[in-house]
Amino acid sequence: MQSALSQIQENYKDTVRFVFRDFPLTRIHPQAYKAAEAARCAGDQDKYWEYHDILFANIKALQPEELKQYAADLKLDTAQFTACLDNNAYTAAVSKDLALGTQLGVSGTPAFFVNGRFLSGSQPYSAFAELIEEMLAAQ
Repeated sequence: MQSALSQIQENYKDTVRFVFRDFPLTRIHPQAYKAAEAARCAGDQDKYWEYHDILFANIKALQPEELKQYAADLKLDTAQFTACLDNNAYTAAVSKDLALGTQLGVSGTPAFFVNGRFLSGSQPYSAFAELIEEMLAAQ
């Protein structure tokens, strides 16, 4: 998926806006919920995407101590990060995203919406480009 998303960003950089929502699949990844919160804590220090990428590269290593180590690796203010994570600063926000996804019919990841049209699962660049071009032509 990363390759397709990078292509979209490159080819439609002035046209497409990405919005990422959390949808932690705790039945598959028990620590996914806390990892989603940790990414938001990293975002407080303008390192959301860098942290996000580390999480996906280390999908089997998401224990709280590992999450804190990733923050240190990114040279975040670890005291601020730890306080954010330990105080569950983003629990409600992650819950809200999860509820919205469920309401919209999401049952797994990845899942995408292109101007309200749902694409479920890993998709090739061409599937996105077709939808984007169709929507641009209709404007």
